[in-house]
Amino acid sequence: MNLKLRPSILKYLQIIFFAGMLLYFGRALFIPLFYGLFIAIVLYPVCKWLEQHGLSRSLAIAIGLIIVAILFAVIITLLVLEVNAFRRDIPELKTKLEPALIQFQLWLEDNFGIPLTSQQAWWKRTLDGLSNNTRVVLIGTANTLFMLFLVPVFTALFLYNRHNFALFFERLSNEEHNNSLQVILQRSIQTYFNFIKGMIMVYIIVGTLNSIGLLALGIKHAILFGFLTAIMTIIPYIGIFVSALLPISVAWITKDSIWYPLGVVAVFAFVQYLEANVIFPRIVASQLKVSTWATLVAILAGGILWGVSGMILFIPFVGMLKIITDHVPGWAPLNSLLERNEKRPSRQTVRTRQAARLIK
Repeated sequence: MNLKLRPSILKYLQIIFFAGMLLYFGRALFIPLFYGLFIAIVLYPVCKWLEQHGLSRSLAIAIGLIIVAILFAVIITLLVLEVNAFRRDIPELKTKLEPALIQFQLWLEDNFGIPLTSQQAWWKRTLDGLSNNTRVVLIGTANTLFMLFLVPVFTALFLYNRHNFALFFERLSNEEHNNSLQVILQRSIQTYFNFIKGMIMVYIIVGTLNSIGLLALGIKHAILFGFLTAIMTIIPYIGIFVSALLPISVAWITKDSIWYPLGVVAVFAFVQYLEANVIFPRIVASQLKVSTWATLVAILAGGILWGVSGMILFIPFVGMLKIITDHVPGWAPLNSLLERNEKRPSRQTVRTRQAARLIK
């Protein structure tokens, strides 16, 4: 039996290997392409509704893209407001930070024998390294801006030529699967809609937990900071870092103990841990009806291949893959790994399966 399975296992490993290489080296094309595809999937019901009410396809697509641009503009505006508010607190924060930093340096010198000159030299090397990395940051920013330009272009092309893409998949699939193709496409659109709905639920839960933690510490404007930080997590890593600076600085300025800003950091770190390992996999996976195991594998694989964008994009990939395995009998083994088991089998079902094994 093992000898019969070995060639098929090797074939699947080869497919996984070459697919991974293609995704990794083609990420400059695939990342904006699939961002555009998923935005097009989300905008498709809006564009279809506008077209049914007399608007041309081009005008409907333009209105959909304007809606998306407004949403991103609101998020960027919130980010800029936070940065400006933090800049106003920098002089007071610096005045309060300098004595604590001097005491910390003296403590290091007294307890570990590290002279002040060595500490200052280390700080100088660190700042020089940050300044040398400015070029890398600028290159990354340019690539991001270029991707932001390509995404709406791909979105508009997907929406405008959607019938051609549907015809492509129809001709690509076997005749025996043509009946299931329309169902797969419709369920894929619904799946990504459920993914967006699940993400909104994640932001609400994370914002509530952040607010509760900040209220427990007695931080001013706790609810505002809590939900603002949750919303800014849509920008991975940078969003949570920038949005957390303002409540941390407020805690440092308004409170007399350093434990309060450290408490804010602990609250955000704990909530982010819950969001990444418990809330996000369970809620989003339950909306996509994908197992938590498959969701975590998708997040890790996406991070390895495409970085942060892969963590975002690979989740709906898995959801759509499950839809395909639901309708393609030959992919049933893969479906058993992706499917979310919500109900345990009854005793009668277990006994029936045991009896079937005995008969075999």
